[in-house]
Amino acid sequence: MTTATVLVVDDDRANLDSVARIFQREGLATLSASNGTEALDLLRKPEVSVMVTDLMMPGMDGQELLKAARTIRPDVEVVLMTAYATVETAVAAMKDGAYDFITKPLKRHALVKAVEKALEKQALVAENKSLKAKLAEIGASGGKAMVGQSPAFRAMMDTLRQAAPSTATVLLIGESGTGKELAARALHEHSTRAKGPFIAVNCAAIPESILEAELFGVERGAYTGAVARREGRFERAHGGTLFLDEVGEMPLSAQVKLLRVLQEGEIERLGGTQTVKVDVRLVAATNKDLQKEVAEGRFREDLYYRLNVVEIRVPALASRREDIPLLADAFLRRFAAKNGKTLRGFSEEALRILENYAWPGNVRELEHAVERAVVLARGEVLEASDLPESVRKGPLGSAGQLVIPIGTPMEEIERRVIHETLRHTKGDKTLAARLLGIAARTIYRKLEREASGSPAEREPTEPEQGEPSSSAD
Repeated sequence: MTTATVLVVDDDRANLDSVARIFQREGLATLSASNGTEALDLLRKPEVSVMVTDLMMPGMDGQELLKAARTIRPDVEVVLMTAYATVETAVAAMKDGAYDFITKPLKRHALVKAVEKALEKQALVAENKSLKAKLAEIGASGGKAMVGQSPAFRAMMDTLRQAAPSTATVLLIGESGTGKELAARALHEHSTRAKGPFIAVNCAAIPESILEAELFGVERGAYTGAVARREGRFERAHGGTLFLDEVGEMPLSAQVKLLRVLQEGEIERLGGTQTVKVDVRLVAATNKDLQKEVAEGRFREDLYYRLNVVEIRVPALASRREDIPLLADAFLRRFAAKNGKTLRGFSEEALRILENYAWPGNVRELEHAVERAVVLARGEVLEASDLPESVRKGPLGSAGQLVIPIGTPMEEIERRVIHETLRHTKGDKTLAARLLGIAARTIYRKLEREASGSPAEREPTEPEQGEPSSSAD
């Protein structure tokens, strides 16, 4: 077996120790818990790969523990130990996400084989993600490609592939650093113009005084220093795609000329009198609210509707957190090759930090963080210490974490924690109560009070079932 950690859970101490010894002899590290509450605390440790738990236990039984495990650590495989009389229950538990079940009396070979298979499944899932990331990069411009498997990413790519073969203008909307230029390149590469040029213009990076000349070209003598005719970006993009990044920064004077190009399919060079026909597919991008810009007179309404024939929203990294490991691995391989380094991946702690960080700078910030780590790495594995301090000590994201500003009233903190936990448990109040270490009736009472609009009363935290309580219900 490969090195991994198995969490063993059983209220029978003799059986708990016996099972743990079996795995230790196979070279596996083990953690032990005698009840579900202890198991949940240990399950939060990143090194746990597989949990082997008894099905019938007092308090939180194996099936409840399974549901809790799938909520807080969906990557951990679960193997159930059960008596013959509870096989039907074990089969039902497998529908809830258990990997396998072993019947008692336990046989060493069957137990070891079940955990081996669970670890193999984990390795295959990780390898599959890595291969998909590599395949996504093959043939991409400059070795770059959009990588992801999350629902938000797949929804964007589905819309992008549908829009690509058309001649319609596309408006890409999203925060800075989300990869809007890569989305524009993907549109071009999936279109009938893929063999034509892809020309990108950052409207925010070019001074207003020369933007029009860059876009539409210049005739000789148009201004001092114009000693020869010069083609603009529209002419250079003829037969292909022109990408206008940060189009919301374009001055009104240039907006008027851009509108004419979209309406007439022709340009007029600066200082010229003759029109030039251009065949260009236009893709624009912005991180601004263009409707607000229109309302405030900074962007032409007619141009907005011309650009926004097909709108595609490029999701922020915070809404596609499942893609962070894939993106980080892709960046690692690219920068390792660029810097002539041999790197096998990230340590568990480094990957945990990457997955939990808020990433206000989106994919671009992740890319720069990994590049820095690759450059500074001394071993074959990127460690947490190789990551920028801003990432190691920065704000946490929403994947399993809840960021609450200092000074938030305790009543509001309780409300947020309860609602966030219920969101992760898909509304299962009993499971949420287990995870929070309170009684389910506490959640019911708080939700009822919130729904009725009555003021909250401070009440003592209620113990789990079976624990002594100092207050009567």
